[in-house]
Amino acid sequence: MIKHRTYTINNIAEITGGKCIGVDKNAVIKHLAIDSRILGEASQTLFFAIKAQRNGHQFIAHAYQNGIRNFLVSEDVNWQNYPEANYIVVDDTLKALQKLATFHRSQFALDVIGITGSNGKTIVKEWLYQLLNADFQIVRSPKSYNSQIGVPLSVWQIDEKDTLGIFEAGVSAPDEMSKLAQIIAPKIGVLTNIREAHDEGFQSRRQKLAEKLQLFSGATLLIYSPDHLVEDVQLPCAEQFTWSFTQPADLQIKEVDSHTGFSLIKGSFNGETAVARVNFTDAAAIENAVICWATLLVMGYAIEDAAERLAALQRVGMRLQLVNGIEQCSIIDDSYSADISSLSIALDFLNQQNQHPKRTLILSDLQETGKTAEELYQEIASLLQQKKVDRLIGIGNDITAHAELFKIEKSFFSDTEEFLAHVAQLNFSKETILVKGARKFGFERIVKRLAQKIHDTVLEINLNALQANLQYYKSKLVAQVKTMAMVKAFSYGSGTFEIANLLQHHKVDYLAVAYADEGVALRKSGISLPIMVMSPEPSAFDAMFRYQLEPEVYSLELLQQLLRFIPSEDKPFPIHLKLDTGMHRLGFEPHQISELCTLLSNNTRLNVVTVFTHLVASDDPIHDAFTQTQVTSYEQMYQQLVKTLGYQPVRHLLNTSGITRWSAYQFDMVRLGIGLYGFDSALPKNTLQTVAALKTTITQIKTIAAGETVGYGRRGVLINGGEIATVKIGYADGYSRAFGNGVGKMLVDGQLAPTVGAICMDMCMLDVTGLEVKVGDEVIVFDHNHSISDLAKEIGTIPYEILTNVSQRVKRVYYYE
Repeated sequence: MIKHRTYTINNIAEITGGKCIGVDKNAVIKHLAIDSRILGEASQTLFFAIKAQRNGHQFIAHAYQNGIRNFLVSEDVNWQNYPEANYIVVDDTLKALQKLATFHRSQFALDVIGITGSNGKTIVKEWLYQLLNADFQIVRSPKSYNSQIGVPLSVWQIDEKDTLGIFEAGVSAPDEMSKLAQIIAPKIGVLTNIREAHDEGFQSRRQKLAEKLQLFSGATLLIYSPDHLVEDVQLPCAEQFTWSFTQPADLQIKEVDSHTGFSLIKGSFNGETAVARVNFTDAAAIENAVICWATLLVMGYAIEDAAERLAALQRVGMRLQLVNGIEQCSIIDDSYSADISSLSIALDFLNQQNQHPKRTLILSDLQETGKTAEELYQEIASLLQQKKVDRLIGIGNDITAHAELFKIEKSFFSDTEEFLAHVAQLNFSKETILVKGARKFGFERIVKRLAQKIHDTVLEINLNALQANLQYYKSKLVAQVKTMAMVKAFSYGSGTFEIANLLQHHKVDYLAVAYADEGVALRKSGISLPIMVMSPEPSAFDAMFRYQLEPEVYSLELLQQLLRFIPSEDKPFPIHLKLDTGMHRLGFEPHQISELCTLLSNNTRLNVVTVFTHLVASDDPIHDAFTQTQVTSYEQMYQQLVKTLGYQPVRHLLNTSGITRWSAYQFDMVRLGIGLYGFDSALPKNTLQTVAALKTTITQIKTIAAGETVGYGRRGVLINGGEIATVKIGYADGYSRAFGNGVGKMLVDGQLAPTVGAICMDMCMLDVTGLEVKVGDEVIVFDHNHSISDLAKEIGTIPYEILTNVSQRVKRVYYYE
């Protein structure tokens, strides 16, 4: 047995079938990395250059700069640039990662629960951890690491101290699960459900179910519900345990009695009546709780013991939440869990934030069995040093007792109440604060104290979805083609530095803003990427010069004004030339190119970085002939400019839909705009992920008699009477008056409720007749189910307008899973 996960790079070469080359083949490897920016102990980390949506080989230089000296690759690399590197050469880096994880798993005679299904995998995994961690030392998947890459990284965590593993596995296409089954090698299999998620990757629901069941091919017992089976699918495992809400099963649910804040689940098991109380009322949570109940019973827990444990289940905080805080701070809310693996992930997200120079961690005691308190907090102290945390605020007796281990600015409190009593003395100001704690510490009170107080209407931004959309478009680009991301208009209503930080972290090459003040704000928030200003004003030239912003130049007059501004002794000033090939909005027209060339000829004060144009209708096949004319015109003008300049500026003309439909003209760079946020009319529906969700709440509910009117001008009438709900959103929040009088609809209790009467400045009314609603209930203005595209059609506009019209007084909340 290999203990403590200690391998040498030469060991790993033998395991993966690779060739080991380098200065120290006995270098010890404890950590695996696939991202050059998310690193643990660099000297003991092996970087896998995975070819996925990004080619990891392109990040070897960055990883080397961050201290990595051990690499596993499948492409030729100019290794003389990395004289201290050790490297393993394999045919396929992903297969090598999976092979290494499979070998590592085989070294431990560890009982493992493997979980798959369409929904609920991560919740069930985390709840089983809550239910079982008193009896086992559990190793589990971090967050939702369930992919072809995430599963190997999860299994790599197994160590000699562990007595139970809980790993989840997800697939989106055939022929994926067999690889994960070898890596996880579960003894107990849990199938959560089979629903529509990832249906598009399979020919049928039956094929998807059969693929998922492959995870359990070597297991001895399968836990599942016959409610989710399809005909003719052969079940694996010699033993099976069933649960069901609708038909006979080993654990048969007879009744669910929901009350305010909790539910009683009544069922039968082995001929006995079984009752469990859970602190949830929604159907998904109840189903997940029943799955966990079944697992406890299978593992031999008595009915009474299982019920007692289920009653203590707590909601799982699945997402990091980024919000604006007091005193110009940013708050990262991860206040519902605390363990080493999730702490490391949260600290990586903290490190992505550049808007403030200071990074603070508020951390509770961690419950980590299998290690002494000294070992645990020494590991945390080392982690904080690696992740460059500036200040620690520890809360709890255990972390306080080990205060001397932390060699950074620090303060400690015995409990949350003591912290809140002294929060004013901690002088929070212009810093990014990560709040991470075990649920029992109630750190949601800390987040509430530190966050800005804004009304209940929020625009939720899913950073994972934005990242996935970015990688989707990058995967369509030819190697070496750069990406310019559009963050103008408050990043299409989604935010400023919050979006730019993510884009910078994921290595876009350029940002573009509309006005100089947008660029200045990004610079002040720590954004170092090159920034193009699309509508530069002469009055802003000085600011652009001071903050290293690069203007788009679209006219002879603007160019002459810029030349008069630039001091002759300074280095060449970077500019971007805009050509008008048919949009007829901004840009140099063909007849102006000669005069433009005259101004540029032998001019040493300017550096033309890029030359670009804007396609008028790249998404519409009806206008393809015109698009082709634009391309031809652009290339002719570009060649004229090259002859004058004596060098070749970067070329770009494709916007979002152009990337999709005109891949032959990617040239040197593309511009990605609305596609980042989930909209591209040139793509099939559901290709991109929904990034934004606008939510509000019900303020009051009224019963309206037949014929009574509602709202200004008495425009709203319920002919037969009914109930209306007043919700906290109006035209000052960006919900247009055009949505009034039944045109607009919002999701309430899972159903669309039309507006009643005129839209007011700060609120509006909905017809909720027949719906089970109460004051404080959530109302969804738009999300992935009721999309911005749906709203745009309702009032005859486009998604751009809906998204950018969301007022900045609406609180933005950023999520990262």
